[in-house]
Amino acid sequence: MTDLHRLSIRELSEGLASAKFSSRELTEHYLKRIEKIDAQVKSYVTVTAEQALAQADAADAALKAGNATALTGVPIAHKDIFCTQGIKTTAGSKILDNFISPYDATVVAKGKAAGLVTLGKVNMDEFAMGSTSENSYYGATANPWNLSHVPGGSSGGSAAAVAADLAPFATGTDTGGSIRQPASFCGLTGLKPTYGRVSRFGMIAYASSLDQGGPMARSAEDCAYLMNVMAGHDAKDSTSVEKDVDNYVANLNDTSVKGLRIGIPKQYFNVAGLDADVKARVEESLKKLEEMGATLVEIDLTMTDAYVPTYYLIAPAEASSNLQRFDGVRYGYRCENPVDLMDLYKRSRSEGFGKEVQQRILIGTYALSAGYYDAYYVKAQKVRRLIQQDFLKAFESVDVIAAPAAPTTAYKIGANLSPVEMYLGDIYTIAVNLAGLPAINAPVGFDKDNLPVGLQLIGNYWSESQLLSVVHQYQQATDWHTKRAAIAEENA
Repeated sequence: MTDLHRLSIRELSEGLASAKFSSRELTEHYLKRIEKIDAQVKSYVTVTAEQALAQADAADAALKAGNATALTGVPIAHKDIFCTQGIKTTAGSKILDNFISPYDATVVAKGKAAGLVTLGKVNMDEFAMGSTSENSYYGATANPWNLSHVPGGSSGGSAAAVAADLAPFATGTDTGGSIRQPASFCGLTGLKPTYGRVSRFGMIAYASSLDQGGPMARSAEDCAYLMNVMAGHDAKDSTSVEKDVDNYVANLNDTSVKGLRIGIPKQYFNVAGLDADVKARVEESLKKLEEMGATLVEIDLTMTDAYVPTYYLIAPAEASSNLQRFDGVRYGYRCENPVDLMDLYKRSRSEGFGKEVQQRILIGTYALSAGYYDAYYVKAQKVRRLIQQDFLKAFESVDVIAAPAAPTTAYKIGANLSPVEMYLGDIYTIAVNLAGLPAINAPVGFDKDNLPVGLQLIGNYWSESQLLSVVHQYQQATDWHTKRAAIAEENA
């Protein structure tokens, strides 16, 4: 029973169903690992041991009574951006350090209904703004592959928890790459679904037209199990699309790689700053897919240079609007002894928000201000449509589009990259959010420092099953997704 953390989701599901082990035993196993290992990784903000064991006991009762789902009794970690009833929900910010949510996000509620056991809430860049998970009030999370490096962001706690085997899978959110980039940095599979596929109700907003929740796990198969729970229409979310949900697990073998047309954007492989090892590993993975029967097709994505400036006008503008609610009046951090209402607003926000969040609020407020709204925000929305059309034109001749998930492997903690350097690191991921498309990261090897490299596959709208299936086929033919960091091999 010392190696339960090495089992896949399917193996956990089958083991629980056949009573090889109980949910309580499985949950206790993970809680012991968290207690032993997480002081080094710092992936969890809140560990909910008492609640987890109560949920595990309820899951065991359901399993015994024959009322179980495929995931009843399986533990999960939730990114601390999803509201959890009765549990602190911080979004990585001081301003929400004392916030106990009175309700569950739809994603959390669906997980509970499926019998998942919540181990706790994991760390993230404050309000999902960042690419390293260093922008957190609770300090930096470490990359399990090298503790002196970042796990990526903003879903860095989710990625680190899974990569260190401190949870079998985790929820993440992706506004501009925040599932795919940390999945790449930590050697995991991470799916950003089509905008509207997963409910945003109870997911603390960063940029409402870009945010989307998704699964992070070791393999495409593991992600498929969680997508079966997360996906679906929600009347509580006005951006949730009323569309039938696939059985992502049942569809894992539906897409044959043989005959698959993979678009290779020539602009993506000539980006300044693309690391040679990253480029080599991605090209090797594409060669493997070609050997499996795929056809590589060079395509032209003409709007590549517009990705970063467009995203970093729209996202901060929406953040400026969304974050005005955190004012020290109804909930969250409040400054001491304000002299008047304006002092309350100014000091609560300047003391409660971190540097990166303040910076993006200021950029967004400027872009939305009188005299600049048309020149910046409206123009960015027009360019966004051109970016979308660029992708749709490409999909007329290819089935999926391949790219690196990030131009480099994980940065060192404390590297103090400039905002421009950090933002340019999102070059391969942000256009997917601007267009609302689905995309997936798959681990495809390591650089010279043994840090993971990821391949990103971008699909057309509602093609999550296809993306999961392609990566699943690739993972049947390779073993990169089975590699584990040394810290993950430690027994509790």
